[in-house]
Amino acid sequence: MNDISMQFADFWRIVMEVWNSGVLGYSVGDAIVALLIVLAFYVFRGVFRRVIIGAIERWTKRTKNTIDDQISHAIGGPLQLLFVALGVFFAFQYLGLRGEFDELGDNLVRSLIAFAIFWALFNAIEPLSVLLKRLETIITREMVAWLITGIKWGVIFLGAATILQIWGIQVGPILAGLGLFGVAVALGAQDLFRNLIGGLCILIEKRFKNGDWILVDGVVEGTVEHIGFRSTKVRRFDQAPVYVPNQKLSDAAVTNFTAMTYRRIYWKIGLEYRATLDQLKVIRDQIEEYLRTAGPFVQPPSASMFVRYDAFNASSIDLMLYTFTKTTVWGEWLEHKENLAYRVKEIVEGAGCSFAFPSQSIYIEKHPEGAPEPFVPPN
Repeated sequence: MNDISMQFADFWRIVMEVWNSGVLGYSVGDAIVALLIVLAFYVFRGVFRRVIIGAIERWTKRTKNTIDDQISHAIGGPLQLLFVALGVFFAFQYLGLRGEFDELGDNLVRSLIAFAIFWALFNAIEPLSVLLKRLETIITREMVAWLITGIKWGVIFLGAATILQIWGIQVGPILAGLGLFGVAVALGAQDLFRNLIGGLCILIEKRFKNGDWILVDGVVEGTVEHIGFRSTKVRRFDQAPVYVPNQKLSDAAVTNFTAMTYRRIYWKIGLEYRATLDQLKVIRDQIEEYLRTAGPFVQPPSASMFVRYDAFNASSIDLMLYTFTKTTVWGEWLEHKENLAYRVKEIVEGAGCSFAFPSQSIYIEKHPEGAPEPFVPPN
């Protein structure tokens, strides 16, 4: 019995040794208490989210502007992370970390705080970008979008550098190594930099913007959807997307139909040769009167307007109609063009004339009565 009692005593001594120094030299009880502290702050984080941040969000929704709503939403997550960092800090304080563990714990808490701060800054860029959008009067909207993207990457870089510095990793040698690596990459990625510079040229010169209808001969025709760092996404009229390298768009001749001041209508209207001079004059005068009195058409001297007989064609007398509509929207332009076609047909038919179409006339000569028949020599 004494041997059994001594064995149980030895076993209990081992259990107590494990309990007192089983987790990196700290007792299991202290580790459990520290874990509970972290969990308590994690639960308190949820309460803080529902009560405090919820109240702030309800207050911001009652205001007229939306910036405060976006800012409150942006800082909600980082504030909750700060509560977790606070719980980790109190847990380490309770454990009383010593030596290397104290330094590791301190670095972890600092890293969590730095991550929360830069996370909040990153989230706040989007709502604060409204202030940058005022620059659209000076630079293009796409350039502002590039600037916002650059600021976001800058915040990410500063946050990563700060956290690395906390852990004693020097950023300078890394940047120097990346510089040498960048030179090697640049030699093999010249097309990437050419396209990047091409994109900057497109934005600076304001060749086109998102939503514009462009034509690049032999490349693409469609609507610009996105101007990226390397390529531009153009949606063709059959709804197929085309990704065109920026360098090609910056070097090629680009026709921007959206930038048209007005939209042109140019017709050649063929009338029959049997039309009289008075009919031709009436047709021309009435078409010109319609163009000058109808609202959709631009009047001189803002844009040219011509209704003139232009040529004697093989089968018709050609009337040239040259005018511009005030709208450049394709659907509206087609509607005005259709109404003009109705009016032209009405005028031509009202004048007792008809439209010409390709034809040939055959004249048969008739011999007078009593004239001898033509002699046809035998073969």
